Amino acid sequence: MKKYRCIVCGFIYDPALGDPDTGIAPGTLFEHLPDTWVCPDCGATKADFEPIDD
Repeated sequence: MKKYRCIVCGFIYDPALGDPDTGIAPGTLFEHLPDTWVCPDCGATKADFEPIDD
């Protein structure tokens, strides 16, 4: 599963972990996050994330 990095603050979204603090279950691919999801560290939108290579 591809990880994504916030270009604003550097937060890494790891689909294996999800984002339990906002109700995103482990195993949720970045593409399946709701459009309203924002970076939990800085509030950036999904458009501010880029895929990264592990």
